[in-house]
Amino acid sequence: MRSRRLLLERKYVTVRSLNLNLLVLYVSSVCVIQTDCISDYLFALVFPVVSGMKSSITIFLCPNQKHPLQYPFAAPAISISISSAAFSYSELPSFPIQALKMQQMLYSFENDSFLDSGWCAVLTFFPLKSITESFASMIHGLRVDHLTDGVIQRSKRMILDSLGVGFLGTGTEVFHKVTQYSKIYSSNTSSTVWGRPDFRLPPTYAAFVNGVAVHSMDFDDTWHPATHPSGAVLPVLTALSEALPQTPRFSGLDLLLAFNVGIEVQGRLMHFSKEAKDIPKRFHPPSVVGTLGSAAAASKFLGLSLTKCREALAIAVSHAGAPMANAATQTKPLHIGNAAKHGMEATFLAMLGLQGNKRILDVESGFGAFYANYSPDDLPSLDSHIWLLDQQDVAFKSFPAHLATHWVADTAAAVRKHLVVSERAGLPTDNIERVVLRIPEVQYVNRPFPGSEHEARHSFQYVACAMLLDGRVTVPSFHSQQINRPQVTELLKKVELEHPSDNLPSFDTLYCEISITLKDGTTFTERSDTFYGHWRKPLSQEDLQKKFRANASKVLCRDTVERLVKVVENLEDLEDCSTLTTLLKGPSAQEEASKPSLMFSSHHTTSPRLAGT
Repeated sequence: MRSRRLLLERKYVTVRSLNLNLLVLYVSSVCVIQTDCISDYLFALVFPVVSGMKSSITIFLCPNQKHPLQYPFAAPAISISISSAAFSYSELPSFPIQALKMQQMLYSFENDSFLDSGWCAVLTFFPLKSITESFASMIHGLRVDHLTDGVIQRSKRMILDSLGVGFLGTGTEVFHKVTQYSKIYSSNTSSTVWGRPDFRLPPTYAAFVNGVAVHSMDFDDTWHPATHPSGAVLPVLTALSEALPQTPRFSGLDLLLAFNVGIEVQGRLMHFSKEAKDIPKRFHPPSVVGTLGSAAAASKFLGLSLTKCREALAIAVSHAGAPMANAATQTKPLHIGNAAKHGMEATFLAMLGLQGNKRILDVESGFGAFYANYSPDDLPSLDSHIWLLDQQDVAFKSFPAHLATHWVADTAAAVRKHLVVSERAGLPTDNIERVVLRIPEVQYVNRPFPGSEHEARHSFQYVACAMLLDGRVTVPSFHSQQINRPQVTELLKKVELEHPSDNLPSFDTLYCEISITLKDGTTFTERSDTFYGHWRKPLSQEDLQKKFRANASKVLCRDTVERLVKVVENLEDLEDCSTLTTLLKGPSAQEEASKPSLMFSSHHTTSPRLAGT
């Protein structure tokens, strides 16, 4: 007899003419087989074979009595193997009877004498390629020549918009707090904090604070299924591009490819659940899919192997998730900042060899824990890959508030035309009996009397009143002095919500209808099915750039703003991303002083600076 060690490795075997992937889930610490053929040890076997081989096959290897093993294997360890590795009934819901019979069979061996000098192994056969591995293959295998003109153009719009709202967000209180906190961290490697030429942070924390800035005012892009895709990805890539020098340097096409890989992973994951297609109720989507999108983008940007890409995804899942209860608070922007930071951390840990569950995206106890009705499916091959962004554009906001409120603002603007004779006269609030909003039932955007800017951004009622009173909703509309106006409070008291059964909470199908009844009984009703900025009615390039200029000019001089517009507009031709990251720093104090004529008057008044920066 020759001795052969049973290794913890992947093998290919043929079972019932099906090629399967053999994974050893449990083997004793020392396993030496005294036989010429491992098939001698197939003592008990269960085949839960289903169409397409999407379920696992579990078998048990036990020594036969002809060839006892030299290394003792304690009986209690068998019980551990059965409870921890052999069966999870949630993983094999269709086969509890066979599993139970096999469990009893092995327990009956505990009294057999040969077991005292033998061993037992539990092995599980999986389909040849798991969902997790197909994602890793996509991340690793997508190349620049997979990018289409449509995807490049749409992603450049997303990048420009994210940079603009990020610059604007550097003037918020939440940004000030997270940058103050992040100052306690330092390293020899550092990256730019957008708009802060003299303030740098370690790459993970630069991505964190820049991600917070992007979402600090809820002004960033929104996709369908519902998530904010860009804020968790772009800050990761700008931080990495300058923190990790490479020869040759990272190009604009490198950034575009990694950015789109990060966006694609988010979209693919959200298509695996019906729950994800609706406005969220439990987890904030960017904290879930954004974390994996960040890890995917970083993995692609840094050129990780297929195996490391898979491990980065597995690690990222353990970093993911934040509850919707923190919507409309200063903590919500941290969801995107953390997604950016944690995805990058997962990538770094994978590079160092940290391992996670190789089927993390396949099982309900993995990524499936975040979504009901989770039903993952194989990804198409790279040869037939179609980008989701080619099929589904994003929405860009014209004011900083929850996307659903944009239907409300659009409808309120239409009904206001029936009521306001002249802007000087204003809205005749004293003549209004009631205001009825017919919108989907979204609890966290139902805030009758918001008490802060973050609550106002998540209030159907407030946005309707602001538009009715002022004829527009802008960045200052959410300042406390605007929210607390007496006329706003009086009008809010007259607002009622109705939730028609056909008005479902989906950004793709929802509508808003507003009826205003006057004290004389006259009623005016208007409805909006799509607002300007939605993917069905996208912002023009001119208006998108106008939004960027208005936002970025709060921090940057006019010259830097215009140079950024041109760099992003021609990003696919950029040879070195340092051109972009240099502009993101903003002008130094000396440059600002030398170009006063190029600065907008709001530069210092709306952006509180950090001490010492």
